[in-house]
Amino acid sequence: RNQIVLQDAKSLVQLRRLHVACVLDKAKTSAEHRWIARHLSDPYVKAARQNNYRCRSAFKLLEIDEKYKILHPGHCVIDCGAAPGAWSQVAVEKVRFSDGDFQASAGFVIGVDLLHISPLEGAVFLSNSDITDPVVQDKIINLLPSGQADVILSDMAPNASGIRKLDHQRLVNMCLSLLDLSDKVLRPGGTFLCKLWDGSESNLIRDRLRQRFSDVRNVKPKASRTESAETFILAKLHK
Repeated sequence: RNQIVLQDAKSLVQLRRLHVACVLDKAKTSAEHRWIARHLSDPYVKAARQNNYRCRSAFKLLEIDEKYKILHPGHCVIDCGAAPGAWSQVAVEKVRFSDGDFQASAGFVIGVDLLHISPLEGAVFLSNSDITDPVVQDKIINLLPSGQADVILSDMAPNASGIRKLDHQRLVNMCLSLLDLSDKVLRPGGTFLCKLWDGSESNLIRDRLRQRFSDVRNVKPKASRTESAETFILAKLHK
């Protein structure tokens, strides 16, 4: 009898969980359902799983690097807003691998993010750290083997508030802070790549970059969704 009661209780719990799941599923908006469907059918999501990348954004950097050749063995790279670490994975492959062999001293990758970043062989991560904080920037300089970097990467963005103008301005401020970092650590001839949501202040970033770099251009890789407002500014040949 006790076993029957226990089985009935388990069945009741399972039914309640199923009911809650159904209610939550119904509560999702049609936009959320479309997002889930798009995510599951996204070829870059599938490719990320097949290639063991932490997220689809890896293919944005892979595509940019394939076209513009910004990452080379021996480079020191700073990955800003690194979580979950997909861009750092690409950077490690490019700067610390040569002819298929792992070169422990070939290059250096340091990733920084406000969030936790799971460890990655070949990279040093500063989790729970604000890249715009001067104290964190000094820590980065001390960690770099020569105190200088060849490439600064940024795929970071603020949490969206839903107010486009405000979100754009916040991301512009982040990019400006990274320009201050580039003045401190980027070698002559170095490269700067950052994400930007297009808006009224975009030209401010481009003008500041043109003062510091000889080659500045907008790039939008195919892995960046067409409907997304994001674009990337690539600046090469740091003066």
